[in-house]
Amino acid sequence: MTTYVKTDIGRSEVSQRQHKLPPAVRSLLLLIDGQRDVATLRHFALSLHAPGDAIEQLQQLGLIALGSGKGEAAPADPAGPAPTDAAIRYITLSGLMSEGVRAYLGMRGFMMQLRIERCGSIDDLLALLPDLAAAIGKARSREFGAQWESIVRSSIA
Repeated sequence: MTTYVKTDIGRSEVSQRQHKLPPAVRSLLLLIDGQRDVATLRHFALSLHAPGDAIEQLQQLGLIALGSGKGEAAPADPAGPAPTDAAIRYITLSGLMSEGVRAYLGMRGFMMQLRIERCGSIDDLLALLPDLAAAIGKARSREFGAQWESIVRSSIA
């Protein structure tokens, strides 16, 4: 099983944000823990709408490296323990919502993006989701907004 672990540079990036990674790529970096195989990571990348080569980008930047293949996390990982399912859902949902703001609202969505960033839990994000879907519906069409919300909800189910 091929796995990836964060390098020292990658762990530093988690706290320092020196590389100014796009939100979806940063979310993927947060999910890399040495326990998930590449197929699982690619699935997460897809659900986050990260570029198809996001794993390769992180590796080229020196933020991740191939793990031992034994499903072991890197020793003494200062980034903390592996993310829980709730954390993964939170990261995925916040990434999808941020991507929705960027793709469909642009600069008009600045205040909505700030509201997303203030959400501290999955429940906060889920409470905000209908407002975002309504804003997207207003910008595109009501049907599109409803369909977008349905897709987002199914992505985190």
